[in-house]
Amino acid sequence: MREIIFDTETTGLDMREDRIIELGGVELVNRFPTGRTFHRFINPQGRAVNAEAQEVHGISAADLVGKPTFTEICDEWLAFTDGAKLIAHNANFDIGFLNAEFGRLGHPVIDTGRVVDTLALARRKHPMGPNSLDALCRRYGIDNTHRTKHGALLDSELLAEVYIELIGGKQAALVLEAVAVQMNGAGEVADIDISIGARPIALPPRLSEADRAAHAGLVSTLGEKALWLKVAVG
Repeated sequence: MREIIFDTETTGLDMREDRIIELGGVELVNRFPTGRTFHRFINPQGRAVNAEAQEVHGISAADLVGKPTFTEICDEWLAFTDGAKLIAHNANFDIGFLNAEFGRLGHPVIDTGRVVDTLALARRKHPMGPNSLDALCRRYGIDNTHRTKHGALLDSELLAEVYIELIGGKQAALVLEAVAVQMNGAGEVADIDISIGARPIALPPRLSEADRAAHAGLVSTLGEKALWLKVAVG
């Protein structure tokens, strides 16, 4: 199973007029990071960067001079995400902006069945919140001290760790690390046979003879109907 954790930064909040200026993504296969990433700064083709947006992500119009347009990076993004689930925090925002960019190119919009919103996952798991990316990093002990501004690739990398925590992936990883995972040609995990055998050498008893004697002495004072008389001490 292939998933792309992704994030966008934009010139503002109006997806009808504003443009994507940074796009980043991280690939997971069977819930493990593969090391493959996508990261591009994008020229907004004359659209000014809103001052409030720049305060959030720190990207100015000058930073985008000479960068490729969305048209120029579109095919590369589509190849990177082809066939994968798309995971984003507050996904309606990012998907809305991607669909607006695709619409300008006459490209089909993203099938909502491919999309997972980690904000919705977090709200179900932690209904009392808070559920911002920073708050979830603090909740799960994920180091985000280097996140002084929003950034598409950095936020994708942090969200990948948060997502794995939200779905309980680290517990599953403990099992997978204990066995050899075989991959078939389609990139899927093959059947895994996990068997637990008996210990080759029994563990030593935890109770000493002195412990047993002390216990027997205590039980002898409890009377003939004491329940402890029916319990064997191992």
